[in-house]
Amino acid sequence: MLNGPEHLASPGPLIAIGGAEDKLGKRTVLKRFVALAGGENARIAVIPTASSLGPEVIEVYDALFRSLGAEAVVPARPESREEAEDPDLVARLDDVTGIFMTGGNQLKLSAIVNGTAFGEAIKAAHQRGVVVAGTSAGASIQSSHMVAFGSGGSTPKQRMTQLAAGLGLIRDVVIDQHFGQRNRYGRLLMLVAQSPGLLGIGVDEDTGAVMTEEDGHEVMRVVGRGVVTVFDGRNVVSNAHEARRAAPLLASGVVMHVLPEGSVFDLTDKVFLPQKPKVDPSEAEELAVAGRDLKRLARDIAAGDISPTVLRRRLARQHTEGDRA
Repeated sequence: MLNGPEHLASPGPLIAIGGAEDKLGKRTVLKRFVALAGGENARIAVIPTASSLGPEVIEVYDALFRSLGAEAVVPARPESREEAEDPDLVARLDDVTGIFMTGGNQLKLSAIVNGTAFGEAIKAAHQRGVVVAGTSAGASIQSSHMVAFGSGGSTPKQRMTQLAAGLGLIRDVVIDQHFGQRNRYGRLLMLVAQSPGLLGIGVDEDTGAVMTEEDGHEVMRVVGRGVVTVFDGRNVVSNAHEARRAAPLLASGVVMHVLPEGSVFDLTDKVFLPQKPKVDPSEAEELAVAGRDLKRLARDIAAGDISPTVLRRRLARQHTEGDRA
């Protein structure tokens, strides 16, 4: 369902998933996507264009999203730029509340979708409030600049990877996926060293970077099992302009943020936003009881109303309860 006239709506959330999202256990990342898409009212378009698999990839996500409570799943798979101009296919995105792009080959996805009516429909849906998520290739294409291909490794080297145009749903960033698992630190550092105006975002597997617009700022929240790594190269000193082919690059002054689940990062100001720690209600009650016991013990000691033997027993009990908590 539409959220009203496009010029009155706020852009929907974006979720960049690092690939290999849990589909059988807690399914934390996928649950967050379905919830943002409307829960039991969610109508989700699945776009598996990047995948080399057949209809089974749609069957998997259809079963997944329905099992998580979504109302409907709509397949939308252009396999050529000609199909991506088909009005009937484009119209499938008109009344969805969520769009999910699968993994596969991001260069294939970009080559088929970018600059077509289908690609414009994805961007229009995002602008009117639809949540757009993608895993692996579907994560990379969300940014204005996309990693086309490249090797792994921890050392940034000249020509280690190459950029292509993404959908531009979020600007001035480049998103890489399977980040820690495939050791893609070097290639993201290379891109940041060559283009310091881009914020490098590396997303681990079974991890989502949930990006929302809040008070004119793009804010990212991390959900899932791994971490999101951010490289800020605004003050980088590099030899990228003169290094020879495959030579290691100088990249000094890059600020790195490693953000586990629950972390919040302002992508506009490029700063970490500390959050107040959340206390489990059961743990809070245990702490309150322990605090009251300590206060009573302090009063008894001050009044001289407690024997050394009883004091030792009560102190031992306090230590035991503290270890258990």
